[in-house]
Amino acid sequence: MKITLLWVGKTRLHYWKEGIHEYQKRIQKYQPFSVIEVPDVRKAGSLPRETLKQLEGEKILNSLVPGDELWLFDEKGKMFSSLEFSGFLEKKMLSGSRNLVFAIGGAYGFSPEVYARSQGSVSLSVMTFSHQMVRVIAAEQIYRALAILRGDPYHHE
Repeated sequence: MKITLLWVGKTRLHYWKEGIHEYQKRIQKYQPFSVIEVPDVRKAGSLPRETLKQLEGEKILNSLVPGDELWLFDEKGKMFSSLEFSGFLEKKMLSGSRNLVFAIGGAYGFSPEVYARSQGSVSLSVMTFSHQMVRVIAAEQIYRALAILRGDPYHHE
């Protein structure tokens, strides 16, 4: 199974880029993994929120291929412990999922069409984080889940 982490907009700060790169290298030791960075919408600051979500949603959906299983990182999603999230990934692997895509939306979330296309959503916390920070947190949790499944000593209970 290939895992993809998809997000809207550039990662601008070097330390977030370094964190993402570090976890990308670690994940790839366990599982095929890629990152898709959907370009920002031009003149986003001058657009109404719903229009911006719609345009970002179109870019997200255009980045998917048939057969991709889409899960959203969303504050209203299902909460998992790290062990539960590793169990979630294991079930996806065993069920024959070929392409598992986790998406991080823009500042205002996802369009209704993206929610409709997704298989569900996962919450990383009830707290709010910057979108650039969430990219690193999401990558770390994917790595942690895979390390748990492999029995590596990264996670401590």
